[in-house]
Amino acid sequence: MTNTTKKPGGWSAVRQQLATWDKPELFDLVKDLYEVAADNRDFIHARSKTGEGDGEYLEKYRSKIVDQFFPARGDGKLKLGEARKAIRDYRKATGNLPGTVELLMTYVENGTRFTHEYGDIDERFYDSVESALEELAALLRGEARGLYPQLRDRLDRVEKMTEGIGWGFHDFVADVVAQLEAELGGE
Repeated sequence: MTNTTKKPGGWSAVRQQLATWDKPELFDLVKDLYEVAADNRDFIHARSKTGEGDGEYLEKYRSKIVDQFFPARGDGKLKLGEARKAIRDYRKATGNLPGTVELLMTYVENGTRFTHEYGDIDERFYDSVESALEELAALLRGEARGLYPQLRDRLDRVEKMTEGIGWGFHDFVADVVAQLEAELGGE
């Protein structure tokens, strides 16, 4: 039998403690978090929308994705978890649905381009790109439905780029793209 009780010191305990703090103490904590890590800085800037606007943050998060596939120097590291984390962090920080859709599309495009240029990768790689495409398709069928026309050509290019790629990748992408077009293409 497993223990299903919550561990002491989880978010509830932290929240209770923070609720007793004054505003200057909370500002100091946020400042410390800001200074300790670049990811924290990006998140705080995106959440507080400081700087030149949402496009600036979208580009920062987009570069985190692209760098996993096609860094400015060297070979792609393919730390796919970091690229997917960038998408989650952006969405959590901004709540910007069009930006989130754009980042998912960026992930799918770069993953597809990577395998197109370098050949077969592995099942984990294809599963990750397929998962991002599924997430994108779900958003396009739901709350981001109005964004489909802007992505139609890009999705078509991705589908064409997958021709000849194994692991069932082309079949999967072609099916998702065809279903989206059948469902949303006439709108």
